[in-house]
Amino acid sequence: MKSLFQRLLLFIVGLPIIICVLLFLPMYNHFGFSIIVIIVSLSGALEFRNMLNQKNLTVSKAEAVILGGLSPLTAALVVCFGAPVEIQDTVFSLGVFWALSSRVFASKETLDSFVNRSAACLAVLIYPGFLMSFIIRLLAFPHAGLVVLFFLLITLLNDSGAWAAGMLFGKGNRGIIPASPNKSVAGFLGGMIVSLILGMAGTWLFPGAFPKGRFHFLVSGAILGLVAGAGAILGDLAESCLKRSAGIKDSGNIMPGRGGMLDCIDSLSTAAPVYYLVFALLFT
Repeated sequence: MKSLFQRLLLFIVGLPIIICVLLFLPMYNHFGFSIIVIIVSLSGALEFRNMLNQKNLTVSKAEAVILGGLSPLTAALVVCFGAPVEIQDTVFSLGVFWALSSRVFASKETLDSFVNRSAACLAVLIYPGFLMSFIIRLLAFPHAGLVVLFFLLITLLNDSGAWAAGMLFGKGNRGIIPASPNKSVAGFLGGMIVSLILGMAGTWLFPGAFPKGRFHFLVSGAILGLVAGAGAILGDLAESCLKRSAGIKDSGNIMPGRGGMLDCIDSLSTAAPVYYLVFALLFT
């Protein structure tokens, strides 16, 4: 698990900047925040491309940038500037088309790696860009700043709660996940409890952003927190599996004391789609 210093760096520097952008730069449906999401998605796509190359799944840097940025960019065009919603599916389909057809006329030697290359392009198209685009899609909801802010808190503080619970109570229950042996049952439970509390706190403190839906507002908040928390935990574990398979410790070194961009957004990328879906089902 990440060190105390790394967590302090995130919450003293990173979160305040993001909060300021979300709450004080709402122009064009928070286009400034969308730019941040696009940039981190592109950086994550390049890191994922390097992981894939370790397994002979070759994607060029240009392809990683283009494929990794398609979904966040089109989501920003729709949410921030009112582009037709259909553009998202159309552009994503073009990315799939490129992955499947860009080497149709390649030489026989190149065709031997066609499956590997196509699979790599499809992977970069989806992770993290397509998954991260759901954070931008959250900006289409009323009171988007608060909706996204609580998504970030539920996800990021889940990891911190897991770290604290693991340090205090995880000594005898670690090693249940081979890809991340330092994580413990106590840590998972601690993270889920934090996400549960934050989900309920959001619906209680900000009923305008989380209007009453199908259930009591606290029940809806609990469901939202638990589902997003579970998505965050699975995202962290999935990235650990990817790194172990690629034989690397960190996805990169872009963030001092923390590793690569994927190390920072692994939980966000997998929690974003489920948070978006559950929010849409329960609060709209």
